[in-house]
Amino acid sequence: MPCQWVAQGAKAMGVQLSEAQTQQIARYHALLTEANGVMNLTRVPDDAREAAERNYLDSLAPLQVPGLMGGVRTLIDVGAGAGCPGLLLSIALPETRVTLLDALQKRVKFLNEVIEALGLNARALHGRCEDAARDMALRAAFDCVTARAVADTPVLLELALPFARRGGMLVAYKGPAVEEELTRAARALSELGGRVRAVVQAPIPGRDWDHRLLIVDKVGKTPDRYPRKAGEPGRNPL
Repeated sequence: MPCQWVAQGAKAMGVQLSEAQTQQIARYHALLTEANGVMNLTRVPDDAREAAERNYLDSLAPLQVPGLMGGVRTLIDVGAGAGCPGLLLSIALPETRVTLLDALQKRVKFLNEVIEALGLNARALHGRCEDAARDMALRAAFDCVTARAVADTPVLLELALPFARRGGMLVAYKGPAVEEELTRAARALSELGGRVRAVVQAPIPGRDWDHRLLIVDKVGKTPDRYPRKAGEPGRNPL
């Protein structure tokens, strides 16, 4: 079980987790490992420390940025996958209402089962970003949008920014390629109402991974024509 590695790593990152929250993460790990053997939801490292650092501590990375998540009351994790980072952020931020959006029904079913088992303030919804962003209950409805390993930055901006309210933000988990991606994202930022606030180093204690957080503020309204129909953002990025 990854409890000790999560607890130690979170402390080193300056992220405060209670014993109950650490146990929730351990329970999630157990449920994920069990379900993954049947449904092949995602790759779960066999080594508990590797799982803790690569998946769970990495998911908590925005919490080590002072003040970043302090005002977040509603959050949507797009391309939620098997729950990293959305479920981890829900565990760590119990007062924040978290929505997890994924296009694969079996993952959404699993996510909702975990949410129920852990008693989280969250929900999982089935759908593609291009379609879900047309739902007026979801469009421009969130203080924060998160995305981890979803798409190249110009594409991701079109998929994610429509969900953020004006004054909200996108927090994208990225690697060293983010700087190059941003050179191609100027039009997307301008068209979609985004402005880069910062690219922040997001280190994991004891690891030399070059993980970064791209933080984009939503400063204007995303035009109604975006996102374009399913598949179009990837085929023809802004």
